[in-house]
Amino acid sequence: MTRGRPPAFTRQQVVDAAIAIADGEGLGAVTFRRLAGEVGAGVMSLYTYVSDKERLIDLMVDTVSSEANWPVDLLGLASAQRDLMHRHPWLPSALPNRRLTGTHMLTYLEQGLAALATTGLTGPAKLEIIALLTGFVANYVTNEHTQAGAAAVTAAEQVQLITAAVATGAFPHLGAALSEPGESSSFEALATRLINGLIGAGEPMVERVEPN
Repeated sequence: MTRGRPPAFTRQQVVDAAIAIADGEGLGAVTFRRLAGEVGAGVMSLYTYVSDKERLIDLMVDTVSSEANWPVDLLGLASAQRDLMHRHPWLPSALPNRRLTGTHMLTYLEQGLAALATTGLTGPAKLEIIALLTGFVANYVTNEHTQAGAAAVTAAEQVQLITAAVATGAFPHLGAALSEPGESSSFEALATRLINGLIGAGEPMVERVEPN
């Protein structure tokens, strides 16, 4: 019996090549034509490994998630996610509406549910909290990336504009909020307040993080 020619590469090699492209140039640069050039294959042959780009991105997300050592506490999970998103800047934009059914993403969900096991919340409520926490981390990291790429003068200009607007007296609540002593706005402090707020009644799941 004649056997067909064995594949020149594996599906994981295709996924790894896509991750390398996205890490260097963003998710928009990941096309089947570009990917075929990277792995040295015909464009149509790639469809024998992944059915479409959405499935490819699913596999990319799950693959990079294997890099994280997910701890069994929500603040630790949030911090690990943040680190992962900084290593792969395309990840925040890839997560919304994603079919996260890979082994490594399911491990993340399992760890999050374990962290919420003593809360008495329903299963759906726990999953909502994990999703909201992931969304917070993605938005926070996206903002960090944006700020890192912006000129420093932009932030100063924003402060000047807001200060001038408040001085007109047209925004009394904003003026009052800005005049009060500020609490720590570090990632850890914000994540802590979010977690405790989402869980609601009962003892806080995370101890308050004091500013350094």
